[in-house]
Amino acid sequence: MGAVGGRGQGGRVRPAPPLRRARAMALAAALGLGALGVLGALLAGLPGGPLAAGVLGALLALQRRLRPHLWADLAFALRALRPLGRAARSVARVANALRALRAPPRPGDTVGLLVGNEPRFVWGWFGLAALGARPAFLGTALRPAGLRHCLRGCGARALLVADDLFGSVEPLLPSLREDGVAVWVLGAGPYPPGVVALQELLDAASEELEPEDVWEPEDMNDTCLYIFTSGTTGLPKAARVSHLKSIMCLSFYELVGASSQDVVYLALPLYHMAGSLLGIVGCLGIGATCVLKEKFSASQFWDDCRAEGVTVFQYIGELCRYLVNQPQRPGERQHRLRLAVGSGLRPDVWRSFQQRFGPVRIVETYGMSEGNVTLFNYTGTPGAVGRCSFIYKLFSPFEVVRYDVAAGAPERDKAGRCIRARTGETGLLIAPVTRRTPFLGYAGSRELSEQKLLRGVFAEGDEFFNTGDLVEQDEEQFVRFRDRIGDTFRWKGENVATTEVAEALLAHESLQEATVYGVTVPGHEGRAGMAALVLRPGRSLDGPGLYRHLEQLLPPYARPRFLRLQERLEMTETFKQQKVRLARDGCDPALVPEPLFVLDEATRAFVPLDAERWQRLRDGQIRI
Repeated sequence: MGAVGGRGQGGRVRPAPPLRRARAMALAAALGLGALGVLGALLAGLPGGPLAAGVLGALLALQRRLRPHLWADLAFALRALRPLGRAARSVARVANALRALRAPPRPGDTVGLLVGNEPRFVWGWFGLAALGARPAFLGTALRPAGLRHCLRGCGARALLVADDLFGSVEPLLPSLREDGVAVWVLGAGPYPPGVVALQELLDAASEELEPEDVWEPEDMNDTCLYIFTSGTTGLPKAARVSHLKSIMCLSFYELVGASSQDVVYLALPLYHMAGSLLGIVGCLGIGATCVLKEKFSASQFWDDCRAEGVTVFQYIGELCRYLVNQPQRPGERQHRLRLAVGSGLRPDVWRSFQQRFGPVRIVETYGMSEGNVTLFNYTGTPGAVGRCSFIYKLFSPFEVVRYDVAAGAPERDKAGRCIRARTGETGLLIAPVTRRTPFLGYAGSRELSEQKLLRGVFAEGDEFFNTGDLVEQDEEQFVRFRDRIGDTFRWKGENVATTEVAEALLAHESLQEATVYGVTVPGHEGRAGMAALVLRPGRSLDGPGLYRHLEQLLPPYARPRFLRLQERLEMTETFKQQKVRLARDGCDPALVPEPLFVLDEATRAFVPLDAERWQRLRDGQIRI
């Protein structure tokens, strides 16, 4: 575990004009509304003022009733208006070492970066950026075929790799040579012919980097770096991230209420946006200390927090679930952690986390590497990913439109326009593509980017980014994540949200983990619900009890028809559940090695699914 950054280090970065305009609009709205309190104080001192002040007081009371979160909305908007943070410390030695190569990276060149969760990732990243090269962050668990796909996808002309990860690159050397990809290793070697060991150059490199040596972009919306999608539904795609978006991440921790005095615990992979741009850049933006963990450990987490004086934890929802599933230990509430910020935290885990570990403030967020919309739940309301107040929409506009799951597309009216979802109705989250909120798309063929765009949404010629996420806006303007469009499935003529089913399953005391997905069943239309489950230690599956439990929480069509018991659930490196493989395995007991159960309406229970019962189901003798 290492520390990156330091308190109070860095220099200011001027926001780009589009960002200044967004802030100016939010400031005008904030000042117009915030003036009510000042006006009340002035009125009270004028003739007839007490009456006017009383009327204003009544208006403020009405505001508290009708818009109880107005001041939280304003406070968040004002935080967004403060100057962006500070620049990173010098990475001169890396930049100068790379410049000393026989064929150094040039501005605009793409260079793959394959380094684990350690300071060298940051040095390599910033060193390449100083020379104008575009780093492409590569997953450390990529197999040779996946690694070659990623390098080709982003058009990399070189690969910068840590010495401890060179073993995953060595089998690819002949094909990399064919593709004209140079390999530079952060190590001393020896390495095979053609591979450059950088340690000598690093040792000899100057620690000074003159301002004129640092490359500067001409357009803030140009590509700054590439971050690959997780590839849970196919091969990873290289998302383009602009200079403007990278700079905006400097204000991330300031927006959620952190400061230079905080110590941030970061165990998320740096090759994804949450770890690199929000975590590292966010810490640099406020001059906070970052405790960088190589790999998350639920059993070591609280010991680490006490040892390092951690005050802020950046999470993915699964990490919090790992913590609440740990056996209770003495001293769990003896820590300085005051703020947890991240995404994907289920309401039940949210409440359990705070009940068990103390009054930690939780800020749930929403965003995508390639997306042009972000959301913040700055009020601490469990289960919401953000708020859709008119103030927030001034600088992060979005819409929620009706979505036809069966057709796999937004619903449109007779004029061909999308239909806005009603309050409380699940719909597709989309965001307008403009100069201020651009979508740079993906490296490679144009079709990859076109798939994420909707046109003619509300008017001829408009263009929106399709997040692929289904959300719901409630009456209090909170936005709640419901499902991915690829995860939601249709059964008995109804749309089933996998997240809703998973939450219902995990409310049962015997279950520790659950992944829900749809499977095809011979002789049946649509996809039937299936859940891969992990039982709590020492527990067994109570078929009748689980049936009664789900009967209370889910409508008949949403109750899973099949269960698959596993010792553990496979996750991606970014803690996403691997549903695609599970759905492909299906529910045939001849093909699935783990114990299977089927919902039996006759006995009102989940019963073992063997070959004989499966054949009866296929023959239509068992109704599901």
